[in-house]
Amino acid sequence: MDEIIKYIIEFLLYGNKEAAKQVEYTGDPTECYRYKVCIQPNGHLGKDWVMPDLSRPILEQDIIYNTAFFLSHAEELIQSKRDAHGRPAAKYSILGQTQRLMHPIIEEYSQALMQALGLELPKPGFEAINLTHDIDVLDYYRHLRGALGGIIRGHFKEVMAARRDIHNDPAYTFDWLIKQDEQVKRYHPETQVIYFVKHTKGRGFDYPQYNFHGQDYRQLEQTLLVHGAQIGWHSSYYPSPLLPSSPTPHRSHYLRCDIHRLQQLVEAGVTDDYSMGFADHIGFSMGTCRSFRWIDPVHYRLTNLTIHPLTMMDNTLSDEQYMHLSPKKAGEMCREMIEQVHQYHGQLNLLWHNTTVSQPYHAQLYQQIITYLCNL
Repeated sequence: MDEIIKYIIEFLLYGNKEAAKQVEYTGDPTECYRYKVCIQPNGHLGKDWVMPDLSRPILEQDIIYNTAFFLSHAEELIQSKRDAHGRPAAKYSILGQTQRLMHPIIEEYSQALMQALGLELPKPGFEAINLTHDIDVLDYYRHLRGALGGIIRGHFKEVMAARRDIHNDPAYTFDWLIKQDEQVKRYHPETQVIYFVKHTKGRGFDYPQYNFHGQDYRQLEQTLLVHGAQIGWHSSYYPSPLLPSSPTPHRSHYLRCDIHRLQQLVEAGVTDDYSMGFADHIGFSMGTCRSFRWIDPVHYRLTNLTIHPLTMMDNTLSDEQYMHLSPKKAGEMCREMIEQVHQYHGQLNLLWHNTTVSQPYHAQLYQQIITYLCNL
C-alpha cells in the first residue's frame, strides 16, 4: 500500500520526487505540520470529491483515495450496470453522471496540489500522441463470402476492382491513413502510430477474421513497419487465453477490457494497454489525460501494466447508439478534448478504424483533427 501511495503522490506531482517529500498522507494531526501539505485519509469519494480546497496545509479531502479510485477503475467493482456488450458505460459512471468526463479531474487535483507547494504545471504540450487504428476488417471483397455479398448488393465493378488489386478495396484505406499520420509526426516527434491486428477465430463479434499469414496482410505489415508504425495485438471480444508472443501493445476488441482481463494482461507480461475508454462517450474515462501504471484494486498492488486511456474514438462520435453528433459538433468536441490534453501536458490517444475513414464523415473529421494538431 505504501508503494501505491508514493506512486500516486508522485503522479499528481508529474514525477517530481523532491516535491513529493513535502506531502504527507496521514490521519495523525501531530505529523501534519512537519510537511507543507498534509492529506488526511477518509477512504471514500465523499460528496465534495470533485475539487479539493488546498487553501489550508491540512487537506481533509482525500485526493489520494480519489486518484486511486479512478486510476484503478475500482468503480467497476461497485457499479453493476453494463451496456449491451457487457462494458462499463459513461452514462452509468460517476464521471459521466456528474458531467466531468470532458475535464481531467486528476490533472485538476495536480494543479491544485502543485499550487499549494508553490509549483507550476509543466508547460502546455503533449506527453505523447498515439494515433491508433484497429484493423477489424482488412478488406471487404478479397475473400469469397465478401465478394459474393458485394455482387448481390450490386457492387460488381467494385468487387472486380478489389479482386484485381487490394488497394481498390474500400476497406483498404491504409495509404491514406499513413499520409495523414505522417503529417502529425513531422510537427510532433513524440507521435506514435499503432495498428492493432486481430489474432482470433472469425466467430460472432470477432468476425470477419483475415489471414494474417497471407500475402495481403504481410505486404501491409511491411508497409506499416517501413513507415515507422507499431503492430499491436487486438485480443478477442470473448474471454479467451491471452497468449502474446512478446510484450506488445494491446487493445481489446470492442473495448471489452475489464479488471479481470487487465489482471490477465499483467500475468502475461503485457506492458501497455490502449483499451480503457467508454464506447458511448468521449472523454477522460479514468479521470486523467496521462498514461499511468495500473493499480489492481482487488489485490491492492501497483502493476507494471501501463494504461494509455482512450481520449476519443470515431464511432463514439457518429453512431446513433452513442453520441450521434453532426460533423460540425464532433469537430468542436474533438478540438476541445485536444486542447484539454495539451493544456495539462497529457497523452492524446485517438482510435480511428481503417473502415470508417472510407466514409466522408470520418475522413473529413480525421483530416480536421490532423490539421488542428499540425497547427498546435
